[in-house]
Amino acid sequence: MQHLVVVGRRLALSSIACAALVALAFYYVDVPVARALWRGRELLKPLGDHLGSIILLSGEGAVLLTLGIIRLVRGSLPKPAATLALACLVSIAAYLANDFLLKPLFGVPTPLDIMRGVGHHMHAGHGSANSSFPSGHMVLASGFAGVFMRRYAASIRPMAGLLLAGAVLLLAGDWHFLSDIIAGAFIGLWAGWLAADVRATSG
Repeated sequence: MQHLVVVGRRLALSSIACAALVALAFYYVDVPVARALWRGRELLKPLGDHLGSIILLSGEGAVLLTLGIIRLVRGSLPKPAATLALACLVSIAAYLANDFLLKPLFGVPTPLDIMRGVGHHMHAGHGSANSSFPSGHMVLASGFAGVFMRRYAASIRPMAGLLLAGAVLLLAGDWHFLSDIIAGAFIGLWAGWLAADVRATSG
């Protein structure tokens, strides 16, 4: 019970901090940075073509299928493989929840829309899976990383480094605003952390 209280308190405090950062980025940073980086987006376009969400989801699906077959044959999975399976499941589930619930709920236009003259505002309930906020790529990557960061303390620094690199690429390629990236990382990390935490505390 005490563990749940501690986790709940941390989640509440971090949610407040995240909301504040997202609000600051949304109103003061997003559009100026997007406009400043717009001309350089073509340099990173080939990367986006090869790391689209469908490709990443397909890769995680293939990993899950492979691990499922191994489990059927062997009867169980070693802890690292079980952690990998959980990370893929959380990543996919968080991504789908984000695309089909959160993005339509907030309805934030993409940087491309902004450059075409659309206002940088939330259109509550009028978004789609193609909306910008929160970033699906960050949810996908952070959900995966969050599981490993909870299960293996030694993975925190390398995973954090990879997430930071991914965030910089999303921003530099003008695929997402800073507020999208912050929100996506928060959602994914907590989804992964909580899923791994529940699994660990339940034995």
